[in-house]
Amino acid sequence: MFEVTCPTCAKRVKFERMADAVFRPFCCKRCQQVDLGRWLSEEFRISDAIRPDDLDDVSDASPGTSV
Repeated sequence: MFEVTCPTCAKRVKFERMADAVFRPFCCKRCQQVDLGRWLSEEFRISDAIRPDDLDDVSDASPGTSV
């Protein structure tokens, strides 16, 4: 069993299995959509330009793996 705190509504949700956490790290589809809307409306944004050294970790990863 594991527990996550939704970054949108701060609700704590427990899951028996990873497969049950379809919207992880969010508690539900609604919170996932609210977060997406904030990115699309630029309420959330990455404020700094990407520097070449920011990509060092990514360039070392093989295709299909997450960093």
